[in-house]
Amino acid sequence: MQLRICHIIWCFLVGSTLCFSQGERNREKFTIKGSVIVKETFKPISGVSVYTGSGAYTTTNSFGEFQILVAMGEELVIEDFGFETVRHRIGSKDDINVQVEGYDIASQKKDNSKVSKRTVHRAYLDSAAFYKKNDIAKSIDFVALSMAELGKRGNKKEMARSLTALGEIYLFHKQYDLAVDNFEDALETNKTIVTTLLLGRTFILSKDFEKAEQVLNTIIKLKNIVPAQHVDLVESLGDAKKGQGALKMAIAFYNEGLKMATKNRMTSKMADLNSKIADAYSQDNQLVEAEAYYGNSLQLASGLEPKRALQEKEKVADFYNKKSRYNEEIALRKNSLVALGKLNGLEHRHKEINLGDTITAQRINYKIANAYIAQDKYKEAVPYLERSIVEADSEDDLVVQKDATRKLSEVYEFKGDFNKALETYQTYVTLVDTLYIRKQQEISRAARFNREIASTQNRIAGLEQERELSQSKYDLALTEQELAQESYKRQRWVIYSLIFGLLLTGLAAFFFYRSNRQQKLTNNLLALKSLRSQMNPHFIFNALNSVNNFIAKSDERSANRYLSEFSTLMRSVLENSEEDFIPLTKELELLELYVKLEHSRFPDKFDYKIDVDKALDVHTFQIPPMLLQPYIENAIWHGLRYKEEKGFLEIMIRPKGPHEMEICISDNGIGRAKSAKLKTQNQKKQKSKGMGNIKQRVAILNDMYPDKVDISISDLMDDGTGTKVMFILKKDR
Repeated sequence: MQLRICHIIWCFLVGSTLCFSQGERNREKFTIKGSVIVKETFKPISGVSVYTGSGAYTTTNSFGEFQILVAMGEELVIEDFGFETVRHRIGSKDDINVQVEGYDIASQKKDNSKVSKRTVHRAYLDSAAFYKKNDIAKSIDFVALSMAELGKRGNKKEMARSLTALGEIYLFHKQYDLAVDNFEDALETNKTIVTTLLLGRTFILSKDFEKAEQVLNTIIKLKNIVPAQHVDLVESLGDAKKGQGALKMAIAFYNEGLKMATKNRMTSKMADLNSKIADAYSQDNQLVEAEAYYGNSLQLASGLEPKRALQEKEKVADFYNKKSRYNEEIALRKNSLVALGKLNGLEHRHKEINLGDTITAQRINYKIANAYIAQDKYKEAVPYLERSIVEADSEDDLVVQKDATRKLSEVYEFKGDFNKALETYQTYVTLVDTLYIRKQQEISRAARFNREIASTQNRIAGLEQERELSQSKYDLALTEQELAQESYKRQRWVIYSLIFGLLLTGLAAFFFYRSNRQQKLTNNLLALKSLRSQMNPHFIFNALNSVNNFIAKSDERSANRYLSEFSTLMRSVLENSEEDFIPLTKELELLELYVKLEHSRFPDKFDYKIDVDKALDVHTFQIPPMLLQPYIENAIWHGLRYKEEKGFLEIMIRPKGPHEMEICISDNGIGRAKSAKLKTQNQKKQKSKGMGNIKQRVAILNDMYPDKVDISISDLMDDGTGTKVMFILKKDR
């Protein structure tokens, strides 16, 4: 029944998301124009960042104008270092004119040479971004030029932008260690949310999930983070948790991002997050939930660009393969082949689309063939393997060609066509040799590429060091000039006077602290000695009363035995009266003797049990002497003695961690509330005095030996009968 309800809920969620996705597709995208100017002077502001939650981005030109692709209801963000960020909700197709108050354009453009340098700097960064994908050396050269253009007194924010751009280049080419170095340098120069997100993403890609989480947590509580950045942040935190195996926490982060993406109508992010939630559920083997979210992501992706839809289809097909639903996998991959054919078009357009290494016609055909083979449909698999080999050969994809050739050889062997199997296998061996040679060449090229990158990075580091050195020299010159205006002798006199005064104050504070500690220790020792000397009058009086009772009954043997055991107990008590703590073994011997005496007086009132856990090393613990006896006496005299039927007293001693133990004294007597009603005023006064003595001793001991003893008293039963006293005793480490 529960499973059926879960299916209904998932269907509802899928349906809701599909409806929303349909609404998203119906939202028309259009280009909106705008401008950013200074309100007081009507002068344009160039270089202002303008972006939307769906990922569109642009900057204002030299006339302060911009054009950007938006949808109705989207939030437009206009951001620059010189003024407070402006957010505008698109409600019509009218132009947007932003007038900024208090923008000091004179100070921003006081020096035309500086303005020119800043413009050239940004132009270099634009060129670096243009060449980033196809020519890494030229891209890095443009970043180096942008840093050199800033000069020796370059703006820190502009320098941070250059370092961030360099980190993005290395990140694109999977040089993660160099990317991390440059992102960290950029953050040290000027902390920004964008660079922090990039650094966290780099750590995730390099599988350093703990560092990624540490970096991303530094900005999670910032209030100025925009919705798009917040979605990226929680998505990255989800990736970090997923990488650490904390799938439930990862799903929680993904759901938080999905909620915000849905609120801000970020369809592409909604598809990504649904897909990642599905991946997490699939990894956790929760296949029903995974299938529901894969359905969401597939439907959302179908409303996006064809490349994104194709990627999601392949991911869902892989999921079907995992669940052994081969017919659905085959159908979806055949659909992917049709979609890929449309994308490729004429003259291999898929190379421009950049779908990645995994989504190619040869790979899809190879996977379809594997699905047929898994169902023992070898005849159906052969055409797809042959097609995969041909396409891989035309695309020079030796890896897929090799795998498909090997698989085809195995299929021929299963079918009993050994001649073709042998011929195909020989082709496979040739491909393996060719691939091995190519791999060696790739390794050689990669080594040369890394050397070139290292050389360029060293040149970049040299530029940064030169700038930092110039900055340090400039600051040093200013400091020396300021110091020259003051008198050296006066400074020295003031410093020495302050040091001498601090030393005197420190010495005085030290001696006062030591004297206070010694006085407090002396007072505590005197108080403990005084409290230990106060024997419980009830204990002595009642014991002698029992002796008198035995003598009156002419039971001399019992009286002599009782008196002998009582004298042994009193001797031990007096011997330990000078000690703050005694071994727990001695205290247990005294307690057993005391309970035995009390039981001989009231044999018809209670039975008792002293239970010491065998796993507890009692020799390693110490306890204040006669600390437990008053509570045991209370249990017998005020709880068990008035019980109509025979009661039971239990003393349990158990370990509590490697350095702690607990002692539990419990009785099933009449309870504290009923006992209090039966007492006379004199008894109440003496009891409170005895308990006060114990509390004072514990307080003083805990002051001298921090948190040594802890005592708690509670009712044993819900109706108020019975009493439980719990002692927590720690040993010295």
